[in-house]
Amino acid sequence: MKTNYKPIFETLKLRSGVQLRNRVLMAPMTNSSSHEDGTVSEQELAYYRERAGGVGAVITACAHVTPEGQAYVNELGADNDSCIPGLTKLSRTIQDQGSKAILQIFHAGRMTSPDLNGGQQPISASGIAAVRPGSVSPREMTEDEINTIIHAFGEATRRAIVAGFDGVEIHGANTYLIQQFFSTHSNRRTDGWGGTLEKRMAFPLAIIDSVQNAVATHAKEPFIVGYRISPEEMENPGITMEDTLHLVDVLAERKLDYIHVSVRGFWDGSIRDKEDTRSRVLLIQDRAANRVPVIGVGGLYSPEDVTKALETGVSLVALAHAIIMEPKWVEKVLTNRDAEIRSTLPKSAQKELVIPDPMWDLLLSVPGWFPVV
Repeated sequence: MKTNYKPIFETLKLRSGVQLRNRVLMAPMTNSSSHEDGTVSEQELAYYRERAGGVGAVITACAHVTPEGQAYVNELGADNDSCIPGLTKLSRTIQDQGSKAILQIFHAGRMTSPDLNGGQQPISASGIAAVRPGSVSPREMTEDEINTIIHAFGEATRRAIVAGFDGVEIHGANTYLIQQFFSTHSNRRTDGWGGTLEKRMAFPLAIIDSVQNAVATHAKEPFIVGYRISPEEMENPGITMEDTLHLVDVLAERKLDYIHVSVRGFWDGSIRDKEDTRSRVLLIQDRAANRVPVIGVGGLYSPEDVTKALETGVSLVALAHAIIMEPKWVEKVLTNRDAEIRSTLPKSAQKELVIPDPMWDLLLSVPGWFPVV
């Protein structure tokens, strides 16, 4: 290992007591490779097995907490106890290679469609459709439905604990249901779940409580609870950076293990104001200070990229595209083989990279998404 890369390999003990052996995580990435019933497939297990081992932790693709909360075809499920055997295989597959296993849990809200949820109309904080082609107007959730979903996050956490995971990441980002309650675009409620900033935070905070209560009740070993956020929305009205910094202040007091910032680029500025070029990740890092670790992500490929990011003060870095193209990224940096790190996606490399068929088709179908050669 080159001396200037040492920060990558520093250990980190999280608030829960779980210790990560280095500062690099595998970011959660949709693979659409589970079985139709949401259980884990052999292709998924092989995909994670190939990428676990070097990274300190693997954060899985998002797993829905209720059947109608799916966002993708063949998505991982954590919505009933029949998922536990497959989830157990998944956690052990990751841990057997030496990495911690974190299950990302979510509900799509209005970002699903009747095609994915048995013909049902999507649900959300309010009956406001997403601003994207083909969006279906959702139905505003009732009080009972809100409480059911909150409970479902706790139940998904219980299943993760039973299945042997080291933690869960609450997916409060990427325009899904938790973010929909926080957003002034999708949440037009006038009851206790919407209106003021504090009321728009009520649903996310209730889910954190549900998850943490499940951990307190069921976990016999230290168990990670992280939270992912998207800093801004392009819609107007929509989430502003000021909203998010207020949320960070509140999250920092909730005894979370980390806040994971979901952005396209680590150094990217505002998506609402092109004149504001300050990194959204670093604004959150500055606000969180030393109260809660922050995970940075986005456009980081080389060990130089990761080292530079860590030098800003963020505690951890999550790699997405880099780990797809180079499953042994961490191992190669550690053994002075960083010159061998693959930076393109060869069309002939699916088998070598152990990428499931549905995910491979997706990677090649979006022009410019990956540097396909």
